[in-house]
Amino acid sequence: DDKKLVNTDKEKILFQPQTNVYDSLAKDCVAHGCSVTLFLFPSQYVDVASLGLVPQLTGGTLYKYNNFQMHLDRQQFLNDLRNDIEKKIGFDAIMRVRTSTGFRATDFFGGILMNNTTDVEMAAIDCDKAVTVEFKHDDKLSEDTGALIQCAVLYTTISGQRRLRIHNLGLNCSSQLADLYKSCETDALINFFAKSAFKAVLHQPLKVIREILVNQTAHMLACYRKNCASPSAASQLILPDSMKVLPVYMNCLLKNCVLLSRPEISTDERAYQRQLVMTMGVADSQLFFYPQLLPIHTLDVKSTMLPAAVRCSESRLSEEGIFLLANGLHMFLWLGVSSPPELIQGIFNVPSFAHINTDMTLLPEVGNPYSQQLRMIMGIIQQKRPYSMKLTIVKQREQPEMVFRQFLVEDKGLYGGSSYVDFLCCVHKEICQLLN
Repeated sequence: DDKKLVNTDKEKILFQPQTNVYDSLAKDCVAHGCSVTLFLFPSQYVDVASLGLVPQLTGGTLYKYNNFQMHLDRQQFLNDLRNDIEKKIGFDAIMRVRTSTGFRATDFFGGILMNNTTDVEMAAIDCDKAVTVEFKHDDKLSEDTGALIQCAVLYTTISGQRRLRIHNLGLNCSSQLADLYKSCETDALINFFAKSAFKAVLHQPLKVIREILVNQTAHMLACYRKNCASPSAASQLILPDSMKVLPVYMNCLLKNCVLLSRPEISTDERAYQRQLVMTMGVADSQLFFYPQLLPIHTLDVKSTMLPAAVRCSESRLSEEGIFLLANGLHMFLWLGVSSPPELIQGIFNVPSFAHINTDMTLLPEVGNPYSQQLRMIMGIIQQKRPYSMKLTIVKQREQPEMVFRQFLVEDKGLYGGSSYVDFLCCVHKEICQLLN
């Protein structure tokens, strides 16, 4: 047991830079309003935890292409490069968050540097980055005046103008817990919990962080059960409407490789994913933890609507189906062994499942409504995302399917982590204990 404790305690060192050279370089960059973006092409360990510190603290971006192959991966790299150069950006920024009395900003997460408790310094801030702020409520709030927040950012435009951008926000206050649960934003909550957990990995054992996350989930739901829900049998699990998806998202977060210590996942990959999440906005973190899974075989070629997404579970796949999965970093096209031949012909311009070449990373441009519709859908999904998603073609029952399956987040994790149903049982048990 002593050995185990030492190991879990050592784990946090994996996420910390091995030298303070990069830390002082990053601080110099911020002082001069210089943002650093890093493109990595590793085929072995490169120490992302150390190198990544510079882009993280300077508001830059980290791109990583594992085992880069020119003929397969060049388009992804070129798209990322173009997007990085063209995106809207401001430099040498300083941000302050002010509040009315009764609550205050206590913690900040993002591509930032803080030399004191109030000034958030950013060498650069671009349209794909977000700063998450934690507020603590420590005094009486007035229901009449509400809670007021002001966020002011002083920055320099790309043309050299010094500008000030101000956002003012007025929020209602209520003494009724039920009102609070009604207006809860689960996607924003998960963004916050992910960032605070990923910040904590630098100082706390992973086991402790996972226990805290489960505990906080149970506490939020037990509080609702005790104070807001109508009386019912203890064996029933009751979730507020606005938080119905909280347990499934929380389980996805717990299964992320940053919080799972497994030898199959490289330290570099874990450090990389940790860093990506620290600067993500709400919509990006929501897709990252719970991917979009679209049944392509139900496509209506006469409509421009995306097919309705299905739940990320193997039980939703079918041998006759074709599914597109995207999480903001990766895109997969999964083909069932009995996929309709007319669809295969339409998308790949080959006669049957056996003829599909799984090495391609771009779909052929076939002058067929299915092909045009699918490529349009992929374009729409890609359009709103900061990273270019490389396409992987996956055939049912072939080896690469293992990689695809780890994104079916409602199922038991390949590298540990419970299924959604098992996690729900675990949370329910915790809730019952808290209520007793």
